[in-house]
Order: sequence, then structure tokens, then C-alpha cells
Amino acid sequence: MTTPTETAKTKRTGIQMGSVAPTFLVADVGGTGRWYVEHLGFHIAGTFPDSEPYAYASLQRDGVEIMLLSLAGYHKPDLTAHRPEGLWDAYVRMRGVHSFYEGLRGQSLIKMPLEKQRYGDWEFEVRDPNGYILVFGELID
Repeated sequence: MTTPTETAKTKRTGIQMGSVAPTFLVADVGGTGRWYVEHLGFHIAGTFPDSEPYAYASLQRDGVEIMLLSLAGYHKPDLTAHRPEGLWDAYVRMRGVHSFYEGLRGQSLIKMPLEKQRYGDWEFEVRDPNGYILVFGELID
């Protein structure tokens, strides 16, 4: 949410940031990209080079972008023991979280089921095949 001070500063400077794309290191960009397509409905918007093995891929869905970078043999460390109250790699704000969750319910990729949080958001967590945790959340009045 933009505050009046932020709006005035944007008008004065002409600078306004629009989005951020998390960048995940993975050992297999192509395989990870296909997983996001199959399980979460993303599409592969671009790759480099044009054929596998890819060094880079852009995954997109509804204005959300996740970038994948190849690092041979990379295994993301599991740091959850260091922060048992939760550890996220990306938080996706969305509309239709209940419907999206229903389409995924029962799959092993669900780390935390859909729950209403004390701060008002409805959220659920997904673990991708590399161990990255994505939270899908919606504030519903």
C-alpha cells in the first residue's frame, strides 16, 4: 500500500519500483521449470540458452515472476531448524487463494495447509522440489 508521503516522493523524483522477482539457485533449471508449470500453473517465459541444459529461466504467472539460475550440484540448505516459526523464500500475494489451494489439496508439495493467520491473511505453504518455500496468501475481509 502506498502512503501519501511515498506518492509525493514518487511525483517529485519520478522513481517508482514496481515488482521484485525472487531468484532461486537450482541444479536443474529445466526440470524445476517443468515442475512449476505442471504443479503451480506457471509458464516458462524465457530461457538461456535456447535449449537444455539451461543456465537461466523466467517462470511467470499472472504478473508473478520467479527466476531460476543454474548451479551444478547445488542443494539448498534446510535452515528450518534455525527458525522453527517459519522460513519463506517467496510470499505470493494473490486473489482466489481458497480455489488455488483446493486445486493442490492432498498433494505432497503442500507444506502447510490453508489457514487463517492471526493478522488476517489466509495462507498456505508449498515446498518446491529444491526445498524453496512459497507462501500463497490473501487478505479476505
